[in-house]
Formats: sequence, C-alpha cells, structure tokens
Amino acid sequence: MNARPLYFDYAATTPVDERVIQVMLQCLGFDANFGNPASSSHAFGQQARRSVEHARQQVAQMVGAQPEQIVWTSGATESNNLALKGVMQARGLAGGHVITSQIEHKAVLDTARQLEDSGVAVTYLAPDADGLITPQAVSEAMGDDTVLVSLMLVNNELGTINDIPAIGRAVRERGALLHVDAAQGAGKVAIDLAHWPVDLMSFSAHKLYGPKGIGALYVGSRARQHVQAQIHGGGHEGGLRSGTLATHQIAAMGAAFELAGQAWEEEAAKIVSLRQRLLEQLADVPGLRLNGSAASRIPHTLSLTFDEGEFDAAALSASMAFSSTSACNSASNAPSHVLLALGLDARQAGRTIRLSLGRFTTEQDVDRAVQLIKTTTSSAPAFWVGANT
Repeated sequence: MNARPLYFDYAATTPVDERVIQVMLQCLGFDANFGNPASSSHAFGQQARRSVEHARQQVAQMVGAQPEQIVWTSGATESNNLALKGVMQARGLAGGHVITSQIEHKAVLDTARQLEDSGVAVTYLAPDADGLITPQAVSEAMGDDTVLVSLMLVNNELGTINDIPAIGRAVRERGALLHVDAAQGAGKVAIDLAHWPVDLMSFSAHKLYGPKGIGALYVGSRARQHVQAQIHGGGHEGGLRSGTLATHQIAAMGAAFELAGQAWEEEAAKIVSLRQRLLEQLADVPGLRLNGSAASRIPHTLSLTFDEGEFDAAALSASMAFSSTSACNSASNAPSHVLLALGLDARQAGRTIRLSLGRFTTEQDVDRAVQLIKTTTSSAPAFWVGANT
C-alpha cells in the first residue's frame, strides 16, 4: 500500500478541522439545527437564525468588525466580484477608474478586466522587487476619477504582506474606497477593521480550516450605500446578497474563525519554527531562491525557485502535494502571472514551487519533504539566495 503523500498546499485549501466538522453536523439532519434561517415564524427557523448570527459575531470579532458589517457569500471569489462590480455598477460604469495590481488573484484580475470591457479604466500596478505594492505606487496612480482600489493583504503565491493600513490612508486622502482580498491573510495576519482605513474586505472559510463554498464580505460604513447587489431574489443580507443561507456552512465558518483567533500566537510560533527548519535544511540545495520580501511575509507560504541543476517537479508531486503555481492558474498550466510580474522568465517560473505549511504540518513532514526535494536536484556547487529569512 502506497504511503499517503505529504501535504504542503495549505494555501490552496485546508482540511476542515474536526472541531469545525462537529459544528457542521449539528446543523444537518432532522434532529439537528436544519431550519431555514429566513423562516423566523417558527422555532426551527429561529434556531437556525441564532446560529447564523452567532457565526456572524465570531467572524466579526476576529477581524475587528461589527457583526452587521459581515455579509455572507459563497467564498472570496464571490466577495471580490461583489466588491468590485458592486461598487462600480452602483456609481455607473462610464468614466470611473479602478486601481489593482498585476499580482492579484484571478478573481480580482478577471473581474477587473470585465469592468474594463464595460468602460471602466483600470490601472494594474507592478510589484516592487520584493513582491509588494507600496503606498507610494498607489498614491501616484490615483486620479480625481479613481473610485476603488483593490489589493491583496497577503499574496497567495509569495506570502508577501502589503502595508494595508498605509495604503488605506493614501486611498482615503483621495476620497476613494479600498477593497482588500484577505483570503490568504485571515488567521495569519492581525486584522483590525475597527481602526484600519478599509472599506471592503473578502474572506474565505476553506483557507482557514473551514468548509468550501462559504465566505464573507466586510462592508464598512463608507461603502454600504455604494455597493450594488449581484444576486437578487429576496433581499437577504441587507439587500446585498439574496439566497437561502447555508446554516451548516456559516456556522462552520464562524467556528473556524473563532478557533483561529484562539490559536493565533501558538500556531504562528509553530509555523515560524517549521519554516526555519525547512529553509535551514534546504540551504545546500544548488541555486535555490526564495521569492518575495524577506521581512514582510507570512511564514506559512514559500515560493522557491530552483535556478540550477536538475529539478523534476513531476517526480516530486508523486509523493508530495504542493503547487507549481496558484490554484487559480493551474487549470491553464500557464506560467504564474505573479512570478512573471516579479521578473522571472517562463523557464524560472516553470522551476518554481509553492510550499505552504499549516495547522497539521509536523517536523517529520518537513524533514521528509526536504529529503524528497533533494532527490530532485543535482549535486552542483551550492549557493543560497534569501537564507536570512
């Protein structure tokens, strides 16, 4: 019997925590909390509604928001669409200007291009050498017609962290709205929407040990009257997102966010230790380069390019789950747009892997991963780029 492959693809998706599964099960079956949250006239609906609102509080508390500012969606992709399309459609598409970056998730980039087709002007900022979008770059790109800026908190391929508070101040000075895709940042970066100058923020449960198919959009007070619904039919979620609420998924997302908040410091310390263990053992691999900022990054996600020697990603994938690009690009098998924007050529992008660590990664997993990686590289003279991270 073949051994189960190692899992180093937490940035693509996380396994649902067993404690979260138990919360989901409490909302499934006739003897469970299965009612329609919109049916408030009887006990079944009222019970379901209480679960939904409790989860809303759990999510809001972890990110420093008010519960009424959390709008349920099917995931960060829908949240991103609601934020970008919702804002631009609410003000009228003609003549508006949106700023985003070349290294955003496809859920933002493809939506921005759809807005371009509708007459919206879009600026795609290039990252600096560290894979970051600077407040200065945002300020310089803004004009009198800029309506919305949409940038990631944490890049899904590099793990780099943008300075969102500083960017938000620059955006607010010009009177525009700021949307942040925080799918990769929630639970890894301390988010404080009570004080950050952010108007809209997207979240996803399945990046944080919750189930797939559920997410949320934070809608701050400045943005509330400037977002047009994309799904109609019942006026749910304050009129911003109609549809019967999935109690089991929502309750699970709330539990996942609460657990992440409780385990914040312990989990971060563990991941830092595992990352250091991984990088120290890979230090003698020929031509290995860590992509992105050495300082402004989460420890969970590592983009590694093998510039020299042999490297057989196909052989490695037989025993280990990782990404050769982000999940949003993998279907097309195209070189990563993030790596190309960072200055890598197609060959280098093809010799790059993303390793992402998570809650269930062990030291034994790391040691075995290092062994597997080294079997795919030659014994050419070693040098190490970025070893001080």
